[in-house]
Amino acid sequence: MTLLTIEHLDVDIDGRPILDNIQLTIERGEIVTIVGPNGSGKTTLLRAIIGSLTPSRGRIARSSELVLGYVPQRLHLDPTLPMTVSRFMGLPRRQHAERIDQALERAGAAGLSQQQMNSLSGGQFQRILLARALLESPDLLILDEATQGLDQRGVADFYRQLESVRRELGCGVLMVSHELHVVMRASDRVVCLNGAICCEGTPERVASSPAYRAMFGHDTQDAFALYRHDHSHQQAPAELAS
Repeated sequence: MTLLTIEHLDVDIDGRPILDNIQLTIERGEIVTIVGPNGSGKTTLLRAIIGSLTPSRGRIARSSELVLGYVPQRLHLDPTLPMTVSRFMGLPRRQHAERIDQALERAGAAGLSQQQMNSLSGGQFQRILLARALLESPDLLILDEATQGLDQRGVADFYRQLESVRRELGCGVLMVSHELHVVMRASDRVVCLNGAICCEGTPERVASSPAYRAMFGHDTQDAFALYRHDHSHQQAPAELAS
């Protein structure tokens, strides 16, 4: 089932072209990762998809009654403001406690509902943001650099949890990430973006593409071998964290 179709999408900001002729589809159940250098338009594309930015040209077609879940690149909370995880999860509208607990469990954050937001570790904070995005059981989960600031183990743990969410909900996942090695392990499809789509396909295909190597260097092929996508998703945790 196609969740999202992007056709001939252009985005200009202050007269400057940011995205050019983007064409992309996202299917239910697949994990698609967008990679590219800083300033390549990755976050701009996500903003257009979630509706916070109006494209200059082109169209974004969403499946009927599509439910989106969004994990932002960063979220700043006043550290002096007392707020429990449960209260944060209930903003801006009140949520049933059972739904909050279910979302926390799906995100691997069970038992944190009464903890203060300002006491969470970086990994716990990202899981709470993921849980918040899961409150409505989304059809499409969108993540913008959701592992930014996490250490290597935290990144591996987060991606394992994301795979669990995908299996449980059957949702599509679209994410932006700079963690190239882990992306190649976690994704079904990779999209290489630099204003326009340079290449896309399976991790194996993209890693061997001249466009990808020109963008990220020739040594990425060797690193890719360590994180080659395993369709059975049965690799041991130690292999992900190495």
